[in-house]
Amino acid sequence: MALTAESTIAELLREKPESAQVLFRFGMGCLGCAIANNETIREAAQAHGIPLEEMLSALGVAEA
Repeated sequence: MALTAESTIAELLREKPESAQVLFRFGMGCLGCAIANNETIREAAQAHGIPLEEMLSALGVAEA
């Protein structure tokens, strides 16, 4: 599966478990919460005030 900004946090963590450390660095500590199952990477960046491009680059994920 190709990960993009529209992938959910849960999908990201299933495909790239090492991404948890990157998300923690951005201050996203609730990776196992119910919201993570349906929240996209784009939505998470917006909700946490993180520039999307910066997060995607750190995660090694394409925007689209």
